[in-house]
Amino acid sequence: MTEEIIIAGFGGQGVLSMGKILAYSGIMHGQEVSWMPSYGPEMRGGTANVTVILSDEPISSPYLHHFDTAIILNQQSMDKFEETVKPGGTLLYDPNGIMDHPTRTDINIYQIEGSKYAAELGNKKISNMIVLGAFLKEKPIVDIQNVVDALKKSVSKRHHHLIPLNEEALNLGLEKVVEYKVESTIHS
Repeated sequence: MTEEIIIAGFGGQGVLSMGKILAYSGIMHGQEVSWMPSYGPEMRGGTANVTVILSDEPISSPYLHHFDTAIILNQQSMDKFEETVKPGGTLLYDPNGIMDHPTRTDINIYQIEGSKYAAELGNKKISNMIVLGAFLKEKPIVDIQNVVDALKKSVSKRHHHLIPLNEEALNLGLEKVVEYKVESTIHS
């Protein structure tokens, strides 16, 4: 099994930390892992993405042009990465701020309203964990317990009191993800 993933959005949406936690989870699952971040000079508000590869075999290169899965958190990332998903692959996105929804019919598309549910839980910073839970519902490539253990390793000890909230967010993502159907246009 090899899963090649791009996670993309604005800085401050937890893109890089979602990738890091997924990578740690893969290591705990005994997989080969690659984590390669890319971001602009801005700390918040600029674009950010991370490529994560999880595999049972050695990984030859972290540089990819096409992905098994794209996790998209903003319109600019949708514009840039929708076409990079391999046919038969998966695109998961948070519709918050997305004006042009995906149009491809040769991939599996799922929606999770991570921003909305995070606001309902009272902490917008956990939207990335809601999205990660949604991803793992559709592609269970690591165990949720490994993700919780990865949180303990990647989050500073002063934030460990937030781990139960993050676990709740993961479970909410598992529960609330929905399939998105592209509307077909009839041409006359």
